[in-house]
Amino acid sequence: MDKRLYPVTTEFFNSEIQPLIDQCYSAAGRPQEVSDYQVFCGILYVLRTGIPWRDLPKCYGYWHTVYLRFNKGSKRGVWWYVLKHLQQRKKLKLNIVLGDSTTFKVHRHGGGQKGGTAVGEEVELESPQNYTGP
Repeated sequence: MDKRLYPVTTEFFNSEIQPLIDQCYSAAGRPQEVSDYQVFCGILYVLRTGIPWRDLPKCYGYWHTVYLRFNKGSKRGVWWYVLKHLQQRKKLKLNIVLGDSTTFKVHRHGGGQKGGTAVGEEVELESPQNYTGP
């Protein structure tokens, strides 16, 4: 298997992660078409690369299925539960860094035009007939 697409081995997933996921869900209902392993690796792929869900590679299954399972697990707190337990068992080292616009300084050219537009002020745009293009 490609390590970029499946960063977690099936042995590690079955022994450490699958029991944690099973604790959060009941076995009732229709059998899943996409395995938890594929969904978990698909979620990691989207979070690592930042691609849209629709661009998820086909090897993880249908993108909407993976997204719905991610969303359902997020609402239930499954993924934080898995991360917390893996870190407690020393199977994972998790460093979280949060940043917002008050934390980072921006170069003076990165802030936009000085003054900007006032509230309620109308901005004159070129009419489409006069536009010459770049």
